[in-house]
Amino acid sequence: MNGRDKKPYSDKPSRSSAPSTKRAGSPSRAGAPRQDVRGSRPAPVDRDMTRLRPRIFEPDIPEEVTGEELEKSVRAELLSLSAENAKVVARHLVCININMDSDPELAHKHGVAAAHHAGRLAVVRESAGYAAYRAGHFEIALKELRASHRISGDVSMWPVMADCERGLGKPLKALALAGSPEVSRLDKAEEIEMRIVASGARCDLGEFDAAVITLTCKELKVESEEWAVRLRYAYADALDKAGRKDESKEWFVKCARIDPEQITDAQERSLL
Repeated sequence: MNGRDKKPYSDKPSRSSAPSTKRAGSPSRAGAPRQDVRGSRPAPVDRDMTRLRPRIFEPDIPEEVTGEELEKSVRAELLSLSAENAKVVARHLVCININMDSDPELAHKHGVAAAHHAGRLAVVRESAGYAAYRAGHFEIALKELRASHRISGDVSMWPVMADCERGLGKPLKALALAGSPEVSRLDKAEEIEMRIVASGARCDLGEFDAAVITLTCKELKVESEEWAVRLRYAYADALDKAGRKDESKEWFVKCARIDPEQITDAQERSLL
């Protein structure tokens, strides 16, 4: 997870003063309608209830977490907050990183708390979105990542948003994201991730040959990049689902060759 997004405002919406209910002129003037004041009460003041922030459950933050553990670039984006609020948000963001792999649900709760305190900062909404995604809360993740994109214009989260659509059982929406103009702005690693998600969406639709075609690219020859293992594994898996077993085994072998730490089960699947 990174902290790329930007933009800052006060994290608390302003509330304008209540409009005056007094009418111009005097009711005692000639021709003015008589007013019956018995039992009268002031008209209710309209209030946008969506702007009132409800109290939320905030997970405990370990005392040893100070917030200084964040990258400087992320801490810099919190400077628009009050010092006290910035520290609370920073500590929640650190807790997201700490718990993302070991306790995704707890990381998600820290993400909710951070977004509650600083909902107008893109980096906070992005972090909350990734935490929700890892915890399997795809609808919440989409909401947070869309908000981050609206604030910053960054599109790096596009592949994760598409995978959220898959998680919600909407592969066509995932493919729509994969075919959107924003994809041209992705860097190579993000482009590969989008290919993998789009291939998965094709599989969801039962379009297994199309899933293979989606991943057929020159980047399959690359071995040194971090995304190479994931790409080869996804390609081998797509071939397997398309019934092309021999080719699938060949690519599982190629995947295992560049996966010495065995972060995938390519070695096992190459022997099946």
